[in-house]
Amino acid sequence: MRFIHTSDWHLGKAISGNSRLKEQEQFCEEFINIVNKNNVDMVIIAGDIFDNYEPSLGALKLFYDTVSKLANNGSRCVLIVPGDHDNIDRLTVAECLSKEQGIIVLDNISIIDNKVKYNGFSIVSYKEGCIKLNINNEKVTVIDLYYTYGKNNTSKKTKISDTVEEKFKDDSINIAVGHICINTPENIDSERSPKIGGCIVIDKKDLPNKAQYIALGHLHNAQKVSQNMNAYYSGSPIQYNKESKDKKSLYIVDIEIGSDPQISQIYLKNYKPIEVFECSGIKDALRKCEDNKDRDIWSYFEVKTNEPIESKDIIRMRKLLKGIIEIRPIMVSYNHEEHETDIEEKSMGKLFKSFYKLNNNNEPKGELMDLFLDILSEEGDLNNETN
Repeated sequence: MRFIHTSDWHLGKAISGNSRLKEQEQFCEEFINIVNKNNVDMVIIAGDIFDNYEPSLGALKLFYDTVSKLANNGSRCVLIVPGDHDNIDRLTVAECLSKEQGIIVLDNISIIDNKVKYNGFSIVSYKEGCIKLNINNEKVTVIDLYYTYGKNNTSKKTKISDTVEEKFKDDSINIAVGHICINTPENIDSERSPKIGGCIVIDKKDLPNKAQYIALGHLHNAQKVSQNMNAYYSGSPIQYNKESKDKKSLYIVDIEIGSDPQISQIYLKNYKPIEVFECSGIKDALRKCEDNKDRDIWSYFEVKTNEPIESKDIIRMRKLLKGIIEIRPIMVSYNHEEHETDIEEKSMGKLFKSFYKLNNNNEPKGELMDLFLDILSEEGDLNNETN
């Protein structure tokens, strides 16, 4: 039996108010092609389908269209567990469609019927977070780790009981799936703290030993979490963080009863990369905009400067390069040398210039100096009239 493991789609997620639905549509199209090309029998999506509890209509439509094409009228099992960003009602709103096509959302007993046969598989039984399937005449047992170990635990940190292992049988393919956080030093790059948002934390040593493969969601970098077990985070399929440099991927798993699975990592396209440009000055920033103007990217600029970036330069940058998210000036420190000076020997203009430079790391522009001198002149005229 062959299945594919993915997670953390975060459909509807934007970047500083800019929609990323086009990239998400590109991923879904590529994902469907990968599934069909590799003759996958079951699709496992380990949570965070959506980015928030009230996804947009565009995100909802993309999800329903995608899982319907994946299920292909019940020819393929599509198994989903909710993540801490998901609203279970949004995942199961098309309940009739789900029942007809065999789209299974664990953690919601009401839509899972026992002993239902579809074109490509059948549901044998479902009880308390454990579903038993028949796929290609092979018994398959899938346990939802969140439902089984943490759903009703208020502390959000649980210890796995021995009863979990009892659900796995020697005559079955045994798979565990969960949108959870494994308590290891490497569990970084999640969208939220693992102790909030409904995501439980379990110790690595407490993962079920009888599981031949553990499909995890929540962390956005693909990684294996245990040297002794086949426990993997698939990571997000799209780069959602400017600090994330890892290539995005998913896992295809060939598995048989009683044997170690064959696991292949399939890398995805980066549909619209997020890049950070470090610039030595505004001229360098403009040059980088010119060099990258034909690329479809999101970008952040960090520009070293000893004065505020003028609005005309910001406009030029944004005209040259689409998709700029932020232009951040990095003020270069001004090395102020203190000299003992008699204030009376300095003109008011020089005193103002020194004061401005000390506080802003650059000298005041000509317009500002002219304004100051005009005010100073008017003040002098007023004093003369008074005297």
